Amino acid sequence: MEADKLSTHFLASNQLRLWLASFAYLLIERLRTLGCQGTELARATAGTIRLKLLKVAARVTVSVRRVYIQLSSAYPRPDLFRLCHARLMRLASADG
Repeated sequence: MEADKLSTHFLASNQLRLWLASFAYLLIERLRTLGCQGTELARATAGTIRLKLLKVAARVTVSVRRVYIQLSSAYPRPDLFRLCHARLMRLASADG
């Protein structure tokens, strides 16, 4: 992780940004190992996962009990997105 280009002169601000970046990296790493296992993204870098799976045009609708995600009809990998989502949801339901 690159920490040589910090945004402010204040240590606390830079430390918080570094923690958030580290946490985001860990989330993408867990997504890769748990959700993308056996897919084309199983050995992908964090940047590739972000580009191919997370940078998606979508409409998000939040109701009282659910969050609905409608992917763009032009999205080239809807099956991969659904597969990763289903695996993560299975893990979430198994934990709690």
